[in-house]
Amino acid sequence: MNRDKAVDEWLEAYDNPMKPVVEAVREAVLSADPRIGECIKWQAPTFTYKGNIASFFPKAKKHATLMFHKGASIPGDFPNLMGDARDGRSMNFSSLDDLAGKKAELQAVCVGWCELMDKARK
Repeated sequence: MNRDKAVDEWLEAYDNPMKPVVEAVREAVLSADPRIGECIKWQAPTFTYKGNIASFFPKAKKHATLMFHKGASIPGDFPNLMGDARDGRSMNFSSLDDLAGKKAELQAVCVGWCELMDKARK
């Protein structure tokens, strides 16, 4: 996994009741595809591959939220990828159990982004 020390440090300092869920979402995303990296951008962990995939919305206290910056362009049927903006979509996780039920879809979204970027940049 492509862990970034700055993200480790951010998580150490992160004081939020959703911290265990955020940490588990991080693990799910990073283990989805070896091409995925991470960094701190916009004062929050952001996942990357040939561009920004998704960033955490760190202030939510009742769920962990990932904002997929160009989620509308990721091909596939993802019922938990929410929103109707031109580009962005989000996925929420209210608990570790909720993440467990959505993990396969979350990882498929991330792999879909990587595949889309590889096709676009050939």
